[in-house]
Amino acid sequence: QVQLVESGGGLVQPGGSLRLSCAASGSIFSRNAMGWYRQAPEKVRELVATITPGGGTNYADSVKGRFTISRDNAKNTVYLQMNSLKPEDTAVYYCKTVPAYISGAYWGQGTQVTVSS
Repeated sequence: QVQLVESGGGLVQPGGSLRLSCAASGSIFSRNAMGWYRQAPEKVRELVATITPGGGTNYADSVKGRFTISRDNAKNTVYLQMNSLKPEDTAVYYCKTVPAYISGAYWGQGTQVTVSS
């Protein structure tokens, strides 16, 4: 059974930082690229960062230079370090495989990130 448990969100002022964590099932984590997705109110869910099993990374232009994705294969955990946060980063953040369909229709509960003064 797929398990994805995101944590680390919260309320932060513009320019601040947060670190998100996602504990994933070993069965899907070790063999697949993992990504952080986000969905803002009334907007389509988007992929913002990807990391391959070997550690290769890719970022959406909107977060490049500010966000860093990493993974701990021993802990089946993927992280997202978010710096220089902007109000437009406000969204619910989810982790999942990349592409998403590999891990089925299940999405975790996500973690809310709110950037506001």
